[in-house]
Amino acid sequence: MKEERLDHPVVEAGGPGPQAGHGPRAASKRTSAALPARPHGGPDADGVPPWDFSTNANACGPCPHAWARVQAAVRRHYPDPAYTDLRRRLADAHGVAPARVLLAASGSEWILRFAAWCARRGLTRVWWPMPGYGDYAHAAAVWGLARAPGPAQARAGWLCDPGSPLGQPEDAAVAEALLTAGAPVTLDLAYAPLRLQGGAALTEAQRAHCWQLHSPNKALGLTGVRAAYVIAPEEAEPGQLAELEALAPSWPIGADGVALLAAWVEPSTQRWLQATLGTLAQWKAALVQTLQARGWDVAASVTPFLCARPPQPLEAAALRARGVKLREAASFGLPGWWRLSAQPPEALQALAEALDAPAASPPVAPRRRAPR
Repeated sequence: MKEERLDHPVVEAGGPGPQAGHGPRAASKRTSAALPARPHGGPDADGVPPWDFSTNANACGPCPHAWARVQAAVRRHYPDPAYTDLRRRLADAHGVAPARVLLAASGSEWILRFAAWCARRGLTRVWWPMPGYGDYAHAAAVWGLARAPGPAQARAGWLCDPGSPLGQPEDAAVAEALLTAGAPVTLDLAYAPLRLQGGAALTEAQRAHCWQLHSPNKALGLTGVRAAYVIAPEEAEPGQLAELEALAPSWPIGADGVALLAAWVEPSTQRWLQATLGTLAQWKAALVQTLQARGWDVAASVTPFLCARPPQPLEAAALRARGVKLREAASFGLPGWWRLSAQPPEALQALAEALDAPAASPPVAPRRRAPR
């Protein structure tokens, strides 16, 4: 069962970002025009797909313990605006001082907040993964941040280990270049709990110098609960922490998000998560076999999700009509490729039947070479 390594392509959806006239003032002029749409996996205007391969959420979820905590959350009152108890719990779990814990409405909210903070500090030449989560480039565009020609030239940046859509480890050389340059870096760890093989691309010492972003709702199969937190770098100054806190709204996390994050660091939750990884690995292997048997090119990944290219173009609408949804990867800069996640056997059977149906593919078109 051979999978190919899909190297990062030179094409990026939406272009490489602003290169001239960047900065907050320029951004205020540009953002009056519509920015490109931000497609996502998961439910859409047609509702929740019966067989959803487009989402990166843990298909074994929801985590029973976390779900029970969310359901029991008291929503009649505001949370503590300082989130004192939650910060302490998260800090204890990571072995840091509570002052180093910042809370966010979601991973996406933090990405935008970090971009705003960079713009305010004049850090207008930045780096982000390509291909990668579209909100990095979106946040840069909103705040007038230009993409640096290389990580060593960046004044700030985002990394993701492992990343989406490829599910591959972050480039260790890129991380080293960014951190050596002294750039503030957000390290997105959304998929780290779902790593099926290998270890972290960044060393523990390198991670300690990053703004480490944790958004555990994917790992817990509870993506409808929006909540995230950040562990600030060891060297973060009180003024920097205060600036980033000031850029957040009051009560960024509701009662259900507080319950989710509190449950995340409890032993029963972590035991459940570890127990799901073997199942996800089996489901992923079956997915790879199903796709390769139908002539798909499958890119290697270390996560339950992967990118694959069919032997001929797909009709997404025809698949959706059969209750199957995949995540088209063109918006990531990978035209012709699709992101799929490991799903239970009954979902995989539905996918196989949908792919084998005549309406799943239009007439054969010339194929592009795999990005190198």
